[in-house]
Amino acid sequence: MPNKEQILDALKNCYDPEIGINIVDLGLIYGIEIDEQAGRVKVIFTLTTPFCPLGPELIDSIRSIVGSFEGVKEVETELTFDPPWSPQMATEEGKTLLRLMGVPI
Repeated sequence: MPNKEQILDALKNCYDPEIGINIVDLGLIYGIEIDEQAGRVKVIFTLTTPFCPLGPELIDSIRSIVGSFEGVKEVETELTFDPPWSPQMATEEGKTLLRLMGVPI
């Protein structure tokens, strides 16, 4: 089973299709819960906006990436908007990329 850091590193390959920045650096991942005995990983995440039309695409990508780890039998995703996402939630690298795009931080 992967650990939290390995999962986060792998999820850096999942990009918000509208912004083009990975979901980890955007700060969209709120939590990861690992149940080693059951082979289950739960990813708690948000979207940049509740009206994001590409939410299902991100869910599929998260499930595919996390599900590719050896030992993972089930991937659960939980979409939440509490708290709502803001650019300040991004990592320093994410904030730099957002600034380059003209997003006020």
